[in-house]
Amino acid sequence: MSKYRITIEGRTYEMDVELIDGNGAPKAPVSQAQPKAAPAAAPVAAQSAPKQAPAEVTAGTVVAPMPGTVIKIFKNPGDAVTAREVVMILEAMKMENEILAPADGTIASISASIGSTVAAGEALFEVK
Repeated sequence: MSKYRITIEGRTYEMDVELIDGNGAPKAPVSQAQPKAAPAAAPVAAQSAPKQAPAEVTAGTVVAPMPGTVIKIFKNPGDAVTAREVVMILEAMKMENEILAPADGTIASISASIGSTVAAGEALFEVK
């Protein structure tokens, strides 16, 4: 239970607020809901597997990470690119986002044009 004081149109009110779950039942405090297990009780088989090296980034189709408008394109089909080189700029929410080549290769095709509006997940260009 939390206590709050709010002011609406110059009048001050105090209220108690109780957090409930989706069924309308009061939620238990986190400390009660998730008791800590003793470190010695953890079975050996439950240990995490060794971390693997990150997968190599490969050439392929690059999609829009968010909806926006293409405002600049720096490459043309047939141009060589290096990994993480800026290929185009996508404006979204008044911010300019650099769209990078995923790997070394050649621009196979560009699906968007300057001024076009794209949806999240829409293909922008392809690197081979």
